[in-house]
Amino acid sequence: MTTKRNTWQKDAVRHTLGEAIGFVSAQQLHQILKDHGSTISLATVYRALTDLATAGEADSLTSDAGELLYRACAPTHHHHLMCRNCGLTVEIEAKQLESWADSVAQEHNFSQTAHTIEISGLCAKCA
Repeated sequence: MTTKRNTWQKDAVRHTLGEAIGFVSAQQLHQILKDHGSTISLATVYRALTDLATAGEADSLTSDAGELLYRACAPTHHHHLMCRNCGLTVEIEAKQLESWADSVAQEHNFSQTAHTIEISGLCAKCA
C-alpha cells in the first residue's frame, strides 16, 4: 500500500475540517480557507478530503440534496447523531445497533457486512 504525501494543502484542509462544527461541503471548506488567505484550489480541497476519508481521518455522507459532506472523525467505528438545523454532530457508540445489524445480516445469510448509521434530530439549542 502506498502512502499519500502529506502537503501543506492537506494539512490546511485537515486543520480547517477539524475546526468545523458538523459536516461541511468541499465548497464550504474552500471558502473558509480562502477567507483566511489561502490560495488552495477547490480541486485540491476535494483531493485532500478524499485522501482524508480514505485514511479514516474524515467521515463523509451524502446530504438530502445529494452533496457529499465531510467531518473530521475518530478512526474507530462509530455512528453520528446530527442536528438537522445547525449541523452539530456527535459521534456515538451504539452497541445495540451493532448487535441488531449483525443479527439481521446473519438472519439473511450475509457475511463480511459493513454499515453506516446516521441519526438526525434537533439539538437542545435548536429544539
